[in-house]
Amino acid sequence: MNPSIKKVVEQAGQFMSDNGIGGWLLYDYKGMNPIFWDTVGYISNVTRPCWLWIPVHGDPRLIVSYVDQNRFEHLGIKTDFWVSRNQMIDALTGLISKVGSVAMEYSPKGTLPRVSKVDGGTLELIRDIGVDVVSSADLLQYATQRWDDVQLESHMMAANILNKTVKAAFNYIGENIGRGPTEFEVAEFIRSQFTDEGLFSPDGPVVAANAHAADPHFEPTKETADSIRPGDWVLIDLWGKLDSRDTAVDTMYADITWTAFVGTTVPDKQSEVFSCVIGGRDAAFSLLEKAHKEGRKLEGWELDSEAREFITKRGYGDYFSHRLGHSLGREVHSNAVNLDGWETNDTRHLLPRIAVTIEPGIYLPGEFGVRSEIDIFYHEDGPIVTTEMQTEPYLISI
Repeated sequence: MNPSIKKVVEQAGQFMSDNGIGGWLLYDYKGMNPIFWDTVGYISNVTRPCWLWIPVHGDPRLIVSYVDQNRFEHLGIKTDFWVSRNQMIDALTGLISKVGSVAMEYSPKGTLPRVSKVDGGTLELIRDIGVDVVSSADLLQYATQRWDDVQLESHMMAANILNKTVKAAFNYIGENIGRGPTEFEVAEFIRSQFTDEGLFSPDGPVVAANAHAADPHFEPTKETADSIRPGDWVLIDLWGKLDSRDTAVDTMYADITWTAFVGTTVPDKQSEVFSCVIGGRDAAFSLLEKAHKEGRKLEGWELDSEAREFITKRGYGDYFSHRLGHSLGREVHSNAVNLDGWETNDTRHLLPRIAVTIEPGIYLPGEFGVRSEIDIFYHEDGPIVTTEMQTEPYLISI
């Protein structure tokens, strides 16, 4: 069996045994369930429905179309081939009919979009076989989203590059302030730095001045970019991972957001909002540290609530318009727990060896926005901040 899949199978079995789940049934058709491929690895040109059965005890089993038979051979997993739909259903029935409960990528009422990947008709099919379908939400993050030391090191290297690059970008603005560099030019500078440093990002960065910074995901183009001048407020959000597209190395993302003022004295309102944002950020991290010391597992929504309450008490709750943070992994927005009690209600637990961002923001339409984003790795010994924590607005010299 492929070593990476063997690791997933072992960890999934441990979790299911501890939680009374009979097995994990992963299903995909034409890429609808990225968690399937996160588990087995990318395989090109699979044209028919495919299933991976991981029982609580015993060896995994694949059920794939005869048409796709050679696509999965390298995995070293025993495979049942089907030609007709009835044969596929018979194979499924033989595997799962007596296990009681089956975990799938299902979220009751669609509460967790990152987990809700199996269509309603397929859920009906599995329930008609006579088993109870439960959500794989905590199972999948335990089995597939926890980092090993090599993955953590790749993240730390990416984080160091981001820390350097965001400051270099602010300095680039200062060095060129006489001609008024545009937001797009700064974004291009960051992309060139990524290329030089061997960092990969499929999109971004966010470079947003003044009112544009009140748009949380503003990405400048040549047509939409404003020039940056003395007295402006600038937000930069950048993310990336070591470029491993031509290798077998499994690298993890880092993701940070910083803000800066072009000049020597930050205006009172920006200073007030900045202090509120980092206060909410630090309140959430303090809660995570406290819960770890008490031996208490936190759910994602609890950290969101802590930061949101801090910001709301200071009068800016209506302007904190997104969740507190997201998980990090092979994707910048990965498949583990999100710090979210706002857009969803994420009841998944923060587990050791999972990484997340903490990134509260306050956005004042037509004026400016502030976000401060740090990355957290939940080590067995407690949570650690893996990126530099901004404590005051960066001053861009002119």
